[in-house]
Amino acid sequence: MEALFTSTFTVAIAEIGDKTQLLALLLAARFRNKSAIILGIFLSTLINHFAAAWLGQFAFGWLDPQWASYLIAASFFAIAIWVLVPDKMDDDDNRFYKLGAFAATFMLFFIAEMGDKTQIATVVLAAKYDALSMVVFGTTLGMLIANVPVVLLGHFSADKLPMKLIHRLCAVLFALLGIATLFY
Repeated sequence: MEALFTSTFTVAIAEIGDKTQLLALLLAARFRNKSAIILGIFLSTLINHFAAAWLGQFAFGWLDPQWASYLIAASFFAIAIWVLVPDKMDDDDNRFYKLGAFAATFMLFFIAEMGDKTQIATVVLAAKYDALSMVVFGTTLGMLIANVPVVLLGHFSADKLPMKLIHRLCAVLFALLGIATLFY
């Protein structure tokens, strides 16, 4: 249960102000079919995070447990710093809009998550907890917790949230995960 809770909470917080959350806002403004957008987010995240979690368990399975622990902690510290850098949207996403709400969302979210901090966090969380299904379920749930309200309440802008504070708190959370990894 710890893997599920930590994965959900960590990704939900890390996703606030992330480029995929901005993408959810753009898609909600572009398309009326909110359920297609939500389904696209769910499926692309599930597939993307499953691959990331599998990679995390596979790659870290080859390492000595003590070195893996150090690498996982260092990864959490790196993500803590990365979270402090604000994301920006790409301008060439418009070509996907002609595919419709579901396909555009699925493809854009899958691409946007490649190498994103939440995908990297999924790799690290899967390595730390060795509970693939709980980490994938948790990180996917965290993405939905952060993005579904944006899709449903598209008029509520991220500009109204204290983004610097949220990013700093998220950085502290990742740093605490790094510290906990070193000592537990």
